[in-house]
Order: sequence, then C-alpha cells, then structure tokens
Amino acid sequence: MLIDEVEITLKAGHGGPGRVSFNPGKKKGPNGGNGGKGGNIYISVTSDLRALNQFSKTKIKEAENGEMGGHFQKTGSDGKDLEIYMPIGTELTDLQTGEKFEFNDLDKRILICKGGLGGKGNFELRSPRNTTPLTAQKGLEGQERHLKAELKFIADYGLIGLPNAGKSSLLNELTSANVKTADYPFTTLEPNLGVWEGKVMADIPGLIEGAAEGKGLGIKFLKHIEKVKLFLHLVPADSGDVSRDYQTVKNELGKYNKELLKKEEIIVLTKTDLVDQKEVKQKIKELKKFKKVIIPVSIHDWDSLEKLRQMLQADNN
Repeated sequence: MLIDEVEITLKAGHGGPGRVSFNPGKKKGPNGGNGGKGGNIYISVTSDLRALNQFSKTKIKEAENGEMGGHFQKTGSDGKDLEIYMPIGTELTDLQTGEKFEFNDLDKRILICKGGLGGKGNFELRSPRNTTPLTAQKGLEGQERHLKAELKFIADYGLIGLPNAGKSSLLNELTSANVKTADYPFTTLEPNLGVWEGKVMADIPGLIEGAAEGKGLGIKFLKHIEKVKLFLHLVPADSGDVSRDYQTVKNELGKYNKELLKKEEIIVLTKTDLVDQKEVKQKIKELKKFKKVIIPVSIHDWDSLEKLRQMLQADNN
C-alpha cells in the first residue's frame, strides 16, 4: 500500500543537562561540565515514492538527546542528528504555523527541527557572588513540529480518464510497468508509475463524477496530477457517450483546480479493437469539438501504439 498523505510529529533532541560536581581535596571548587546539544532533524529527498510508508507504524520521529555534562568540565556528547527521507514531490505543511516546504529536487536537504542547547554545568555558572553553585541548567527542549506530509507526483505524463478506460494497460505497454489490470472499474487503487524514454508516466486511478467532492476514489488521487506536464486523456471507444466521458473528467479537474484545465492534453481513444473502424471514425469526429489532438489506440495494435510513441517523442523535442 502506498501512503501518500500522513500527519507526523518530528522532535529534535533535548539538550543534555549540565552537571553539578566539585573537585576533590584541596582544590575543591565546581567542575561540572556542560550538557551536549540535542540532535537536529534534517529532511532529504529520495526517488522512492513509498518513503512515507516509514510512518505506517509510528508517526513520531525523535532525534537523540544530548548527554549530561561530565566531571572536570567535560562537555557531554551531542545527540546524533536524524535524517528523514521524503519522496520527491512531497509537500510538508506545519500544522501550527502554516509554513510549507516543497521537495521537488533530489538534491534538496533542509534543517526542519533544531536540537536544544545543552545546559551549563556548575563550573560555568560560578561567579564572584556564588563561587560554588549547587545547581546546573537542565538544557533546552529541541524544536518540535507537527506536520502534514502530502505526496504529489512529479510526472511528465499523466494518464487520466474514467474507471476502466485502459490506463493501466496502456502504461504497461508503453513502459516497463507491470500493473494489475482487469475488466472492471477501480482495479487500480493507487497511482502507478512507469518510465518511457527517460520520462515518468503516472497512471492516475479512475475519476468519476463527483470525484472533486470525494466520491469514488475522490480527491485522494487528484492531487497527484497537479504537477503533471502533459495529460493523456483516455476515452474508451466502446463507450456509449465519449463526449460525456471526456467532459465528466474535465469537469472534476476544473472543480478541483482550474489550473489543471490549462495543461497540455492529448485525447487517446482506447480499445479501438472492440468496435469497427466506422465507429472509431465517428467517435473521433465527435471528440474533435474539444479541439485537442486525438489518437486512436489499441494495446493489441502495435502500429497504433507506435504512432502514440512518435507523438510523445515529438512532444519531447
């Protein structure tokens, strides 16, 4: 199962307490060392889109605390920093401040929670008025954040359409993906990815009327197409109303985010092997009113798949 949305708590390490101790014998006097600094928490980016699954069992991550100061003014060891990897395309929102962080670059690394400073030992707390302090500082709390992590795929191509439009089958044919397919709706319960000519292609689970309000698989997957560069809008040739099928999906995209309607789009008329050529031509004529490039395809017709590949190749150039 792909976790693509989760609320988490990140807590940097607590600063170690200072020590109260004194020199033995004639020297006497305080010698307690300072506590070590608490560990920081950093976030880096990974290409592993399942990285949020690390939060399936525990949603709290904590860096190591600093150690207590030692005798003879020895500073305690700093807590170890914690590195957390988020999948590329993740957006983090601080639920308390509203601050947002986007991770769209594999080279990105940020400090998200700063470790607390260690407390001063009684050696550093001595003064002319108090030459033998009997207390030490406890150390400061590490920074804590309550965050919402949302994965939004960064794909070059997004396969969209109603359930059972043939998205997973086409993804399998065009890429090295091996997605489960079947002749019934909602076979795909989570987005799938494949790579073609170095470009990432995302198969977005089927949308239905009302998806923007949460019906069917709802907006759970709509967010994954916000950053897609080109839509391949699949409409099955055996549909009783191709215009309605096309418009249903477009309406849901517009309700969710009107910017999605501005994205480049190719209409792919799928499953052309299930109807005769006369009907294919009639369906293409009907879809032309949407003023998009239309290409008929069957996964059982190598030539039609090759034409689609050539079209995508031209788009790459």
